[in-house]
Parts: sequence; C-alpha cells; structure tokens
Amino acid sequence: MTIDRIFFGYMALVGIAVGAIVVAAPRVQEFLIKPYFWVLIAVVLFDGGAYLHGGNTPGTMLTMQARLLGFVIGIVLMVVIPMLAGSPARFF
Repeated sequence: MTIDRIFFGYMALVGIAVGAIVVAAPRVQEFLIKPYFWVLIAVVLFDGGAYLHGGNTPGTMLTMQARLLGFVIGIVLMVVIPMLAGSPARFF
C-alpha cells in the first residue's frame, strides 16, 4: 500500500470525524479555529509525520496532487455529512 492511499484513507476518516462533530455539536463552528482548518491541520500533521518517519527519501513524501486530493476528500465529507444529516451547519 502506498503512502498516498494511506493518506486518502486518513483524510476520509478525518472528514467523517469532523462532519460528525459538526452534526453532534453545531456550536463548534463558532470556535476560533473553524472546522475546515481542522482538516488542513490534519494534512499538515500527516505530512509532517511522513517526513519525520522517512526523511526526504523517494516514496515516503506525498506529492502535491495527493495533498490536494486528500484535502478535497476531507472537505467534501465534512460538508456532505452535515447536509445529509439535516444539520443547520454553515461552513462559509
């Protein structure tokens, strides 16, 4: 399994978790750090962990396309889950 696929699964879990938190407690949207930044922070944490684990060797770092796709996966799940649940969530 490549690091990209692990990252995509991780971002899917992050998106589902953030979406579930927003559904369960809609007031989290009023925090200083908005939920979509939580997803961005998760990308940074994974990328930092990958760098610390493998250094700069080929195959251990994410490509920019993988980072962007993972971020989009997380954001889409974060937005779709509250919409499907009928939550009064506002993201923008």
